[in-house]
Amino acid sequence: MATIYDFTVLTSQGEPLDLASLRGKVLLIVNTASKCGYTPQLAGLEELYKQYHDKGLVLLGFPCNQFGGQDPGTDEEIRNFCQVNYGVTFPIMQKVEVNGPHAHPLFKLLKEETSQDSDLPVKPIQWNFNKFLISRDGTEITRYGSAKLPKNLAKDIEALL
Repeated sequence: MATIYDFTVLTSQGEPLDLASLRGKVLLIVNTASKCGYTPQLAGLEELYKQYHDKGLVLLGFPCNQFGGQDPGTDEEIRNFCQVNYGVTFPIMQKVEVNGPHAHPLFKLLKEETSQDSDLPVKPIQWNFNKFLISRDGTEITRYGSAKLPKNLAKDIEALL
């Protein structure tokens, strides 16, 4: 069975990032969008990143244009928007799909691993800014919905660090 460490993802600059290189870190993976009502969460995500990065948190933002066409730009435009408007220093990855037949395999795995009941179908991501918090060994994955503010993840992050 695949784990998150079996995947290589691409940064917004097109550089590969082997997730196996992040083993031993706490990961926070978020599907982001630049033109969404939840976009201001980028500032809160950056605060978490600054607060916990030196303690072992890695935050990866994956832009997605599947929800209301709220991230139509190029990878470079999206990265620049995040940096200029929200001071984002955490890695922004290449734009992906998170649902449907073209969903990135990483997001397929994240959804499967956070299903509430194995007898039910995998619950699709409903909107931008779903968050997946992953333990240092990759065995614990907690999923949070769009409305969960980044600052409200601090205790869960601290517990894994």
